[in-house]
Amino acid sequence: MNSTRPNMTEQELLTDFLSQEKQLVKDYAGDVTEASCENLRQLLLRNLTECSSDQLAVFEQMKQRNMYQTKDAPDNEVRSAKQSMQQLKQQTGF
Repeated sequence: MNSTRPNMTEQELLTDFLSQEKQLVKDYAGDVTEASCENLRQLLLRNLTECSSDQLAVFEQMKQRNMYQTKDAPDNEVRSAKQSMQQLKQQTGF
């Protein structure tokens, strides 16, 4: 049987990898919150961390190759977000 494979560009492949890793991170995060078995929870947390690292590595490769454009947040927005989180932390105790 002769199988054919679609020709995907490097950007298409990396975009696909990035999308898959992002979805895995979301899935593992949801699964962690549902796990009642400590051993399973720890396994899911390790997998979540690994997928998150993989996602970052793909993102960094894409950014380095000008395949994923980002903008830095303005300093005042970063300060405002930090202040909001600090206030929330004080209010909730977390």
